[in-house]
Amino acid sequence: MSKKQNSESVDSVLIKRLYVFFEPYKWWAITAIILTLSAAFLGTVRPKLTQIAVDDYISVGDIDGLLWIIFLLGVALLGEFIILIFNTYITRWFGQGVLFRIRNAVFEKIQGLHVQFFDKNPIGRLITRTTSDIEALSELLSDGIVNMLGDLFRIFFILTFMLMMSWELTLISVLVLPVLFYSTFWFKGKVRIAFLNVRDQIARLNSFVQEHINGMAIVQLFNRESKEKERFEAINNEHKDAHIQTIFYFSIFWPIVEVLASVAMALVVWYGGARALMDEVTFGVLLAFIQYVRQFFNPIRGLSEKYNTLQSALASSERIFDVLDTKNEVLETKKPIRPDKVEGRIEFENVSFRYNSDQELILNNVSFEAKPGELLAVVGATGAGKSTLINLLLRYYDIEEGEINLDGVDIKKMSLNYLRSNFGLVLQDNALFSGSILNNITLGKETISREQVIKVSKEVEAHNFIKKLPGTYDFELQERGASLSMGQRQLICFVRAMVYDPKILILDEATSSVDSETEELVARACKRMMIGRTSIVIAHRLSTIQGADNILVMHKGSIREKGSHKQLIKRKDGIYRKLYELQYREQAIGKIPVN
Repeated sequence: MSKKQNSESVDSVLIKRLYVFFEPYKWWAITAIILTLSAAFLGTVRPKLTQIAVDDYISVGDIDGLLWIIFLLGVALLGEFIILIFNTYITRWFGQGVLFRIRNAVFEKIQGLHVQFFDKNPIGRLITRTTSDIEALSELLSDGIVNMLGDLFRIFFILTFMLMMSWELTLISVLVLPVLFYSTFWFKGKVRIAFLNVRDQIARLNSFVQEHINGMAIVQLFNRESKEKERFEAINNEHKDAHIQTIFYFSIFWPIVEVLASVAMALVVWYGGARALMDEVTFGVLLAFIQYVRQFFNPIRGLSEKYNTLQSALASSERIFDVLDTKNEVLETKKPIRPDKVEGRIEFENVSFRYNSDQELILNNVSFEAKPGELLAVVGATGAGKSTLINLLLRYYDIEEGEINLDGVDIKKMSLNYLRSNFGLVLQDNALFSGSILNNITLGKETISREQVIKVSKEVEAHNFIKKLPGTYDFELQERGASLSMGQRQLICFVRAMVYDPKILILDEATSSVDSETEELVARACKRMMIGRTSIVIAHRLSTIQGADNILVMHKGSIREKGSHKQLIKRKDGIYRKLYELQYREQAIGKIPVN
């Protein structure tokens, strides 16, 4: 298949897929098409009325007939004006409805994708897909498609009226069309590639800006402003060049259309004027043809502009459908299991996993058990695979080998929503959203009352600082909770984890970034939170896990040691003891506490 055929095939597929979102508004679209057809007819009938006025009434001095034609011209103008008002409103109304449905579909898809998708796709690129790429469809869906049909109708009506008056002058008028068609096809092939490049450069620009705004503190700390400015200028320059490329093609194409329109007008005046002087064509017909030639190239210009819009929209829709077509690598079974009750027994059986097929195993043949109500701690150096255990347990990723069971049931056989609803998770990195503290805790779940939130906040010892804020639980947080301290943000995350009353609690470095005073508050809160729950704690500070029922010591993706703090600290050459010594190296080895 040639590139041209392939491009046309892709375009037709994209248009068919866009129609799925368009379908609920099809009757409004049909109404808009009828109005467009009517406006096109009223707009092209005026030169014909002018010809009748000149040939049938002005030439013979018939004032009454002329007044009638003037009245009809006024009706045509007023009718076209009113139709265009209604048509513009309707097309833009259902166009925004289609965009609304597309945005919802893309956001819903993104929310349901596996976590690994976000590892490989920059946030700025995804923002581009859900904002500017969809917005690029706005002009096409709001009035582009309907107006393209309107332009085609205008060309049809113009040619019909021209043929009715003189086929010879019609033939003279369209002599330039072969050159115009060739120019249009050349323009089509070039501009499509240019618009695809523009969308790519916009995504790159958005990704860079989003990434550097999030990391602005680091940029300023290391005095990287000038270097990052240079990198931004390079990306911005490529973005500019991509737009200039499209401008270059338009700067060639538009003058060609203008010149051809002028040539067609000159041919009509030359040939028609000569025929009029020989009384073979009336002056009314000549005047009407001059108006029709001027009108004829207006919809051609319009079609070229709409083609510009179409190419931009199709380039964007390709990227939108790339997201919508992304296969979720973490799927539920056809008939997922939802056990009536969860006790909290967790079992890893010979689990192996790697994030990418070209890298070494992150977990290698890992097996352990966390009993109901037990506190299991996981320690190890950075990169040992501690957080990966949590990602696999919550099925953010699927394992390569082995099996993970919850109460004896393979988690792959469970409903994802049900599985995750049994876990409370507090991470080192606080995940807060713009909005009230109450909404950040409940996440919009209506069954959780304010009273429940306050009760849990008191248990977690977060109520004291919340009640001092303006508006208390209705205090509006800034993005990522920037208006609060690190410790306060972490306490809110604890409240959120507990208000859902999870059966299993997971703390992943939850106290590593808070001050000593807040850590003490959190430690007391944790003890209360863990009562009656299976708890998994990942920690660097070994002082926080000395009371754990069982401690797993991980090293390079494997479990090297298991046991309680008292058991592990007695192993003189053990990894746990070495980690402990590193944190308490000011104490003599012989004085290391064993309880």
